[in-house]
Amino acid sequence: MATTTTTISSSLVTPPPTARALHHHHRCPSRLPVGAAPSLALRARRRRPAMVAASSSLLEAPEEVAARKLYVGNIPRTVTNDELAAMFADHGTVDRAEVMYDKYTGRSRRFGFVTMSTPEEANAAIESLNETEVGGRKIKVNVTESFLPNIDRSAPEPEPVFVDSQYKVYVGNLAKSVTTEMLKNFFSEKGQVLSATVSRIPGTSKSKGYGFVTFSSDEEVEAAVSTFNDAELEGQPIRVNKA
Repeated sequence: MATTTTTISSSLVTPPPTARALHHHHRCPSRLPVGAAPSLALRARRRRPAMVAASSSLLEAPEEVAARKLYVGNIPRTVTNDELAAMFADHGTVDRAEVMYDKYTGRSRRFGFVTMSTPEEANAAIESLNETEVGGRKIKVNVTESFLPNIDRSAPEPEPVFVDSQYKVYVGNLAKSVTTEMLKNFFSEKGQVLSATVSRIPGTSKSKGYGFVTFSSDEEVEAAVSTFNDAELEGQPIRVNKA
C-alpha cells in the first residue's frame, strides 16, 4: 500500500512560544496602547532624560549651592527679576534671579538673590558688582551664607532674658551674624532700649533672620522706625516696623 506524505508550508505554521518568550512578555507589557502612533512612543522616551536631570540636581551638596548663591541688597524698588538677572549675566550663567517682595504691600524689599552656575562665576560677580551704583544706590553683593559643617550646634550661647513691652518693633532681614547684643546697641542710638532679641532656631545658634526691640515710649518706637527702616546692619538693609 502506498504511503501518502503531506507537505505543509513552513510559513503557515506558528511555532509555540518558548518559556523565555512567555516570561519576557509577562514581565515587560507594552506601555503604549495598541496602534499608538510612533510619535507618541518617541515623546515618551524623550521625557525620561529630563526627569533624570531634575533628580540629579537635588543631589548637589549644600555647600556647593551656598557657594554660588548671592545676596544682592540695597537695590532700587523698580528692579524686576529680569533686570536683576541681566545685571549678572555679564559674569556668567544665571540659573535664577529673584527679587523679594513684601507679602502685604507687594512692594520690593530692595533685596534679592541670584544663583550663578558655578562658584567661580559667583566670585567674579561679587568682585565686579559689590559697591557699584544701580539707580543711584550702592548695591551689596555677597555670598548668602558660608557652609560651616563643623559648627557645634549642641551648646548655643544662652540668650539674655527678653523684656517684652507694648512699645515694640519688628526687625527683619537680619544678617546671620547679628547677635542680640549687636541689635540692642544698634537701636540704642534712638531712645532707651528696654530689651532686644534675635529669634533663633530652637536648640541651635542659627538665626531665623528677624528679631524684636522694645522701648519705653511710643515716640521712641516711631523714631526707630523712621530712622532704621532700610538702614544697613552687618551689610544688609534691615526692615523695621511696629510689632
